[in-house]
Amino acid sequence: MQRQKLVINGERLKTTLEQFANFGRTESNGVTRLSLSMEDIRVRDYFRLCCEELGLTVTVDDMGCMYATLAGIEDKPPILIGSHLDSVKKGGRFDGVLGVVTGLEVVRTIVENQIKPQIPITIVNFTNEEGARFEPSMMASGVLSGKFDKSAMLKKIDSEGVTFGEALKASGFEGEVENRLKEASALLELHIEQGPILEKEALSIGVVECVVGMACYEIEVTGESDHAGTTPMNMRKDALFATNNLINEIRRRLGVLDEDLVFTIGRMNVYPSIHTVIPNKVVFTLEARHKDMEIVRAVRNFIEALPNLTSLHEGCEVKTTKLWERDTVWFEPEICQLLEKSASSLGYSNRRMVSGAGHDAQFIASFVPTAMLFVPSINGKSHCEEELTTWEDCEKGINVLLDTVLTMLAK
Repeated sequence: MQRQKLVINGERLKTTLEQFANFGRTESNGVTRLSLSMEDIRVRDYFRLCCEELGLTVTVDDMGCMYATLAGIEDKPPILIGSHLDSVKKGGRFDGVLGVVTGLEVVRTIVENQIKPQIPITIVNFTNEEGARFEPSMMASGVLSGKFDKSAMLKKIDSEGVTFGEALKASGFEGEVENRLKEASALLELHIEQGPILEKEALSIGVVECVVGMACYEIEVTGESDHAGTTPMNMRKDALFATNNLINEIRRRLGVLDEDLVFTIGRMNVYPSIHTVIPNKVVFTLEARHKDMEIVRAVRNFIEALPNLTSLHEGCEVKTTKLWERDTVWFEPEICQLLEKSASSLGYSNRRMVSGAGHDAQFIASFVPTAMLFVPSINGKSHCEEELTTWEDCEKGINVLLDTVLTMLAK
């Protein structure tokens, strides 16, 4: 006999999300809740209270990550559900927190229906996902997965000169290393898309197959400064003109490499930045993202060949430096299939997609079977006060995760 579909309480979800948004709510209905700030400490306290009211056991590890566990019949590795509670400055009410509240609503629904799970279910709040106060982003999950060195992370400094280690100790959320996530049956993270695709295609659910690979370079163009009024055009070594030539070539070549490739020139500094002086140096960044690492490698090869395109240099020198890169992280196919099946069985329109943004799930995927789910972002807005996802879409996303968890428990 087919299992009757359980769904969450949509009104309770809305109330809970609004309550969480009260911790750091801005005048324009956004949220500022930097990691380990007073607003973050207060929302952590509230999260702990919500969990303890459900009878969950709450522990904290040495990076401040919180784990709230509903015991199972068998003492086996838990199913993890979660994300993060910190935000960027003047961010939105949904980024990160939706994934944590998803865990709350899933467990609330299971408890109120008197379901005793076969294995534990743990709601997790990862510390400092955004990296808005302490760089880098995804700091705690990076330490848990061995991507970052803890001692180096503890020394990271915010704009006020406070180290992450000092803020962690002062917050009261410095736990024990023994409490760290070490193994789990699965990690499920629900997140807003932070892009326009689902809304444009009028779809409710995105089953995320991977977090795309990327490469980021700094390109330095060096010319000569001369007087802007007395130097003939054919005798100049104008670094900005050369940069313009390079950017045009970058757009031309990368624009036809693959339709799913995205690339951005996000930072540019021009020197000496005086209107009467020919620029003698320009430094800019070029970042590219794609799920196929062969495409990323093709981009990398093109960027590293820019110094050889002398016909574009205007007599200037060009140097490229790789700042960082990451490989595509593919999520667990079996879990992706379960999510897709649950979405379809609930009658929700859905599609497979990729994430161009980074998430804790990509690091945790290195040692835990992991998958992600997206719900639409209106106008693709995120990391801003205008960030918005409808209550109905939030509810649908959590219903899919709930159904998937119940399927996992029934196996």
